Amino acid sequence: MKAMILAAGLGKRMRPLTDHCPKPLLPVAGKPLLVHHLERLARAGITEVVINVSYRAEQIIQALGDGTRYGVHITWSREAQPLETGGGMRQALTYLGEAPFYLVNGDVWCDTLPLPMALQQDELAHLSLVDNPSHHPHGDFHLDPHGKLSVTGEPKLTYAGIALVDPGLVADEPHGAFALAPLLKRAMTEGRVSGSHYSGHWVDVGTPQRLQELEAHLAGETFS
Repeated sequence: MKAMILAAGLGKRMRPLTDHCPKPLLPVAGKPLLVHHLERLARAGITEVVINVSYRAEQIIQALGDGTRYGVHITWSREAQPLETGGGMRQALTYLGEAPFYLVNGDVWCDTLPLPMALQQDELAHLSLVDNPSHHPHGDFHLDPHGKLSVTGEPKLTYAGIALVDPGLVADEPHGAFALAPLLKRAMTEGRVSGSHYSGHWVDVGTPQRLQELEAHLAGETFS
């Protein structure tokens, strides 16, 4: 099993912190966000990792190298301009291959990576979902009692930015910039997306305030 970490965004909401440091390298508990992900993937036995980069790409590559010190091997998928979530995945399929892979947003924090083990027959994705944070109170998708996700229905939960994805979700799309969400929603209408609820501590580290709040939450804790 391989994994892809999305790290090509501009980090506009994190300014001024990202004026000179790309968001995935911002430190949390003394380590860049990306390093936390790499170490947890390695502990889960996932050692082949693709990371897409665009904004301050060389800074990220120089900081992490080939990933050896974190117990993984990193393949870098460079984007001259950010290709958004879907386009970044589409370009990276060259490195990811034809088997399902784990997808992790580079700017989320969670106590442990809630990695689903496998996709069911004909499924295109399995998403990890969390309780709706205060900045996203209405959520994203409804998780039904059978574990299927839909755009309609209540209550809704928030997509955690962690998923198991079949390459077929994006393989037929043309190269270029495009979002992942419309493809997921289309697959949901076909009954091909499942989900599970993650109850651990999770943060979308999207603003300086949320980063500061996460640091305060983690202060004094022992990190795994």
